[in-house]
Amino acid sequence: MGSHTVFGMVEVSRAKGASRERIPVTLEWRGTVAMVTLRRPERRNAVDLESLVLLQAIHDQVRETARVVVLTGVAPAFCAGADLTGVEGDEFGAALGAVLRGFTELACITMASIDGPALGAGTQLALACDLRIATPTSPFGIPAAKLGLAVDQWTIERASREFGWSVARHMLLGVGNYSAEQLHAQGGVHRLGSLADALEWAEELSALAPITVAAHKRGLEAVAEKLVVDEKFEELRMKAWASADAHEGRTAFLEKRKANFTGK
Repeated sequence: MGSHTVFGMVEVSRAKGASRERIPVTLEWRGTVAMVTLRRPERRNAVDLESLVLLQAIHDQVRETARVVVLTGVAPAFCAGADLTGVEGDEFGAALGAVLRGFTELACITMASIDGPALGAGTQLALACDLRIATPTSPFGIPAAKLGLAVDQWTIERASREFGWSVARHMLLGVGNYSAEQLHAQGGVHRLGSLADALEWAEELSALAPITVAAHKRGLEAVAEKLVVDEKFEELRMKAWASADAHEGRTAFLEKRKANFTGK
């Protein structure tokens, strides 16, 4: 398969004046390795609804052909979270959940290549991938408690499995951040390295037997799917999203001030 670049949902000719910088997500093929790049550097690659819609479309594009999908972000971050100017509606939450599960449903290997902050939704995207490679100082964390928000049970389960119970508890309750080097020592990050290292690793992995990979991946996901969603947790999570504290948290973040939470 020849190398070409897909901008957003459709292949775009450079001759038509397409600007890579104006597209929030791009897809580039390198043989059977698909490199998906978040491109909102002015927002540190924070994902908005448009980005999530494009990621869902890319899942469909790579499903039948890719042996490995590498998810990365342009400098200065992997993904600094959700774009808080557009997360109020249910549509964003549903789209984020679909994207996260979409990575787990692909039959091929998915790899997050992280250079710079992977926070909030960035950590969630990294968790959704099968493998993680990162530069040593790249920080991970889920600062939802600073914003009055609550992540879904899938994220809590995934963080507990991939990072370990103690680290997940610190991230979620104590908003603790961990460097890639720290997570690598505990197995949560599989390798330390750059995007070039990630692509070299992906090339090696693309030579593995794809049917075996698909079977093993499905088996691993089947173990995770035994989780039963707790109704009380869902009630509390939705209460958090609908609270005055959630509005205050987002407003304080955007105004670059400390939030004043009242528990309402």
